[in-house]
Amino acid sequence: MTVQRYRTLWRLADVVEVVPETPRTKSLVLEVPGWEGHKAGQHVDVRLTAEDGYQAQRSYSIASAPEDKRLVLTVDRLDDGEVSPYLTEVLMVGDKLEFRGPIGGYFTWEARAGGPLLLIGGGSGVVPLMAMLRHRAAVGSDVPTRLLYSSRSYEEIIYRRELETLAARDGALEVIHTLTRSRPARWSGYQRRIDAEMLAEVAWSPDERPFAFVCGPTPLVEAVGAALVGLGHAAARVKTERFGATGG
Repeated sequence: MTVQRYRTLWRLADVVEVVPETPRTKSLVLEVPGWEGHKAGQHVDVRLTAEDGYQAQRSYSIASAPEDKRLVLTVDRLDDGEVSPYLTEVLMVGDKLEFRGPIGGYFTWEARAGGPLLLIGGGSGVVPLMAMLRHRAAVGSDVPTRLLYSSRSYEEIIYRRELETLAARDGALEVIHTLTRSRPARWSGYQRRIDAEMLAEVAWSPDERPFAFVCGPTPLVEAVGAALVGLGHAAARVKTERFGATGG
């Protein structure tokens, strides 16, 4: 059976670990028999089926590096969602999860593509960007990389400790945060939504032709994409992935 055929089939994964990331976010560590691998930036579709036969499905980005043996999905709970409350509050180790994938080829990065690499995320939009950072670390890449990450509060920074560790041991990686709603008393970082002025300070010059990946809520992605192009970055090198306010 070809890899392409596998991507269209629904199959079952075993939940082997559930890791709290923030008060609203958890990572699901999955064991997938015969997993054929993925590229950093891809996603999967997850499907839940109720006892009465009702089904709901949502797409979730893959958080794990292609080099990892297990598949990791990081899910942010939406209170009015159909799928995310179950995944974050009900699903347990030992359960099975129905999914298909990996899906997507446009929003992906491999270390051999080089850089510089500019990653810009908002909220759970950091998930596919984290897969890229984990892939970069796993292969020992020294591609100059900057992550600009917008969160509502310090407590809601997904992967905060891991990002701190990665940046501390890698001089070619910079992690820049901006907090939009609340901040610790001694916070010295950015304190607003990402805008053109912030991007001009953080991003490389367009002359350096960085690869830019932007993921997050639709308003953020549209604003950042337009701002980068307005600053002179080639539209073909600015790749975007967005999600709306509904669903989950």
